[in-house]
Amino acid sequence: MTLRILLAVVMAAIPLVTGPLAARPAGQAARAGGPLEITSSMMVERRSAAADGTTRVTLVKPTRVSPGDRIIFVLAYHNVGTQPLSDVVLANPLPRAIAYRSASPGSPAPEVSVDGKTYGALAALRMPALDGSTRAAGADDVTHVRWRIATPLAAGAQGQFAFQAVLK
Repeated sequence: MTLRILLAVVMAAIPLVTGPLAARPAGQAARAGGPLEITSSMMVERRSAAADGTTRVTLVKPTRVSPGDRIIFVLAYHNVGTQPLSDVVLANPLPRAIAYRSASPGSPAPEVSVDGKTYGALAALRMPALDGSTRAAGADDVTHVRWRIATPLAAGAQGQFAFQAVLK
């Protein structure tokens, strides 16, 4: 059994999803175990002129987002239980108004999907073309992102994943 957490990214709500969720303790069959707390948030890049003439980029909580703005989605997780959790998969569907761009610097690249069913590296995914053939999928085709935590998540362990997107 795999713990799958689907997060709906709604730009008006920050944090987007928070709270304890049941997961399978490592080494145990389908018995519920310690909770996994998830928090999803969104930041936008704001550019300003620095005193030395360079452009300074800062991440801020959005008050207003316009088409073309670069958005950083952050998905933080924390095992608040007393047992390790295994087979943790965090999946995030993207709203239609969001165009995936890449993993954020310092974050592992997510697996991506163009249909919500098949996941992999973007370069390996294909899309149906208008003439009935297939074409290589592009970043604008991504509909879902997900991360797998490969090793059991120890009690008290926490971390985060992040990806960059653009408001269409």
